[in-house]
Amino acid sequence: VQLVESGGGLVQPGGSLRLSCAASGFFINTSLMRWYRQAPGKERELVAAITSTSGSRSHGDSVKGRFTISRDNAKNTVYLQMNSLKPEDTAVYSCNAHVVVTGTTMEYDYWGQGTQVTVSS
Repeated sequence: VQLVESGGGLVQPGGSLRLSCAASGFFINTSLMRWYRQAPGKERELVAAITSTSGSRSHGDSVKGRFTISRDNAKNTVYLQMNSLKPEDTAVYSCNAHVVVTGTTMEYDYWGQGTQVTVSS
């Protein structure tokens, strides 16, 4: 199982970025997929999630209306579209997959390496 994030970088306030999380070794539409972020000196924060079967989406209060999680099952990739970025969005963004092994009670969490997003003028 592997998760590879991309798309981070430096952007000015008010700008946009789209993060990608390419998955291998499992299918994203069978797993709960989440984006987290962690800024220096702060706790890790859940940013957005998309459920397995129904694809229902949820977003944290701090990003609601600005960020959107989505997925492309054919590409086995999850995205985080980030608009109207603010300096306080600066953090390392990481993709997480919560995988339940079919027919068992075994559950695993997998993480990508993270991608830095810096919002600054």
